[in-house]
Amino acid sequence: MTEVSNDILKNFYKQRPLDSRKYDFGMLVVIGGSDFYSGSPALAAMSAFRSGVDMVRILAPKRAADIIASFSPNLAAYPLEGKWLGKSHVASLIAMTESAKIVARGNTAVVIGGGLGRTKETQEAILEYLSHVSVPVVIDTDAIYAVAQSPDVFKEKNFLFTPHGYEFFVLTGKEVIGKPDEDRIRITQEESLRLKTTILLKGQVDVISDGKEVAINKTGNPYMTTGGCGDTLAGICGALMARGISPFLAAQAAAYINGKAGEIASQTKKDGLMATDLIEAIPEVLH
Repeated sequence: MTEVSNDILKNFYKQRPLDSRKYDFGMLVVIGGSDFYSGSPALAAMSAFRSGVDMVRILAPKRAADIIASFSPNLAAYPLEGKWLGKSHVASLIAMTESAKIVARGNTAVVIGGGLGRTKETQEAILEYLSHVSVPVVIDTDAIYAVAQSPDVFKEKNFLFTPHGYEFFVLTGKEVIGKPDEDRIRITQEESLRLKTTILLKGQVDVISDGKEVAINKTGNPYMTTGGCGDTLAGICGALMARGISPFLAAQAAAYINGKAGEIASQTKKDGLMATDLIEAIPEVLH
């Protein structure tokens, strides 16, 4: 077992070659949002940009996409008809993901789940999409609930799960809330091995395992309980995976970056910390 340190960033954030081209550092597809929730996919996208990804495409129900597009000219949001994700959207999601893969010369990843909701239709749509997708995927929030119903969808795929304690219970049936760190570490490794996937269990001490190896991350602080700090983590994970970095290494680096950026932002914001403050602190962590 290893503890993540700043050294891990040296592997990914080096001087860029002069002949670098667009998409050499990835394109991220973010699928999220609903009629009520629009912030989650936007935060994931903005944190991905600050983490060095070249482009982000957001796919969201129309109201959420329209709101997100108004946040910043940096955000490209494609509106899906309707108030929430449904099975009628799956073909478009698959086509747009494959298009991103072609355009970005394979340097592509997906973040899915934030703000999608848990209606039966949406959960079924998530499962159908993931059963066809062929790129690395970060499975977050509402998508965890969907996939927990059908583990065969993700076994041995290039997926990364980012649950907090209760979502971990939903995914695995194993309780980790309130348990000592040694138990959280052991259970996370056991479940990653059983499910044949990579898990980043969020907490005061983050635990990352691919079933074979385990790493822990201790950056972060209590001010990061504010809404959106999990969305920023998912975006950073996605940005790194879009570069071709393995889910296990990407999760370690992302946990470190997210926590350290939260520490920096909280020095001045303290109880007023917002996820957008954390995002603006990311470049300071990287360099």
